[in-house]
Amino acid sequence: MTEVVASDRLRPGSIEELAALIAGRNTPVELLGHGSKLGFGRPVEGTPLDLSRLSGITLYEPAELVLSAGAGTPVADIEVALAEAGQMLAFEPPDLSTLYGGPPGRGSLGGLIACNLAGPRRVKAGAARDYFLGAAAVNGSGEIFKTGGRVVKNVTGYDLCKLLAGSFGTLAAIAEVTIKLQPRPEASRTLLLRGLDDASAVVAMSKALGSAQEVTAAAHLPAAGAEGALTALRLEGLASTMIHRGHALLSELDRPGEILEQAESEALWRAIRDARPLADAAAALWRLSVPPTSGAAVTSALAPALDGRGRHFYDWGGGLIWLAITDADEAEQAGRDAAALRAAITAVGGHATLIRAPAAIRTAVDVFQPRDAPLAALTERVKRSFDPLGRLNPGRMYRGV
Repeated sequence: MTEVVASDRLRPGSIEELAALIAGRNTPVELLGHGSKLGFGRPVEGTPLDLSRLSGITLYEPAELVLSAGAGTPVADIEVALAEAGQMLAFEPPDLSTLYGGPPGRGSLGGLIACNLAGPRRVKAGAARDYFLGAAAVNGSGEIFKTGGRVVKNVTGYDLCKLLAGSFGTLAAIAEVTIKLQPRPEASRTLLLRGLDDASAVVAMSKALGSAQEVTAAAHLPAAGAEGALTALRLEGLASTMIHRGHALLSELDRPGEILEQAESEALWRAIRDARPLADAAAALWRLSVPPTSGAAVTSALAPALDGRGRHFYDWGGGLIWLAITDADEAEQAGRDAAALRAAITAVGGHATLIRAPAAIRTAVDVFQPRDAPLAALTERVKRSFDPLGRLNPGRMYRGV
């Protein structure tokens, strides 16, 4: 039987129970796994529909590099199982739990897919949707459907996996996910360059990512207080090649640097992956996606509008800017900041997403990049086809959708 706790949170234990709960309701529900990212997106008014009981690995074939698991399965549990077999989620999913004040390791597989999250390796390996092979899910009418399969070339008709990834639970409640895996590199080292300004760092990162040394991540942390600026370039692969490749890359960049050993390298990239350099900032936290070579120009263009209220760092070779803005607790100021951000990226192309802010700000300010009229109309038609009664996470991404 379906469990309903004192807070009236709905907790189905199977996909059939999930379908019955959705079909039997005339009011909206707010989908969640373990609640680690409830502050991501616009606030939703609906009964919490908790998918955490839909948990556990249901299929794992290491030889085929494929895994299926319930949507409520913690990503941390999956990563432990994969590490034992020398495999990994190639897109390096971030753990955003601490950004929203929670303990680390609470993110679920379904939430990861719903938000289409990816970490530093995104610049080389792609996003979560690129590894999302199949799903069992329930639409807003309470109908169970399956899409995709266990191999990449198993798509006939519409590729619904690509549509569900990044839909933030507005189209369907995902009950089970099948995902493609990759072997874990034997070794990891990080080449550190010190003292570069933003523009010089972007040039160095672009050159490193285009080099023959197969750099799998590139980030830049500008100087903050007594800390000097750091530019980090990650090398992965056979342990026997690390020293040679590191020195070869330094030679190509024509700059001095140092090499971090495995443990330090992994710790650094976990911090960058999870946006920890800005996690403690009492601020609105934005994520700007821009062409990598334009990253430094965008932050420079924003400087007059922010007037010293911004802290930032770069990932994805300069293509991802994490930006924390202080004194942004009032809707009027937050609106001006949002307008300045989106004006700065209009010239170069890209989008800005408000990752963290008080609920009142996320209600007043567009969390996701505003859409033009044709795209808005298409989005609304897709939403109606999956969820004609508007039961699933209404308004999570856009007002009135």
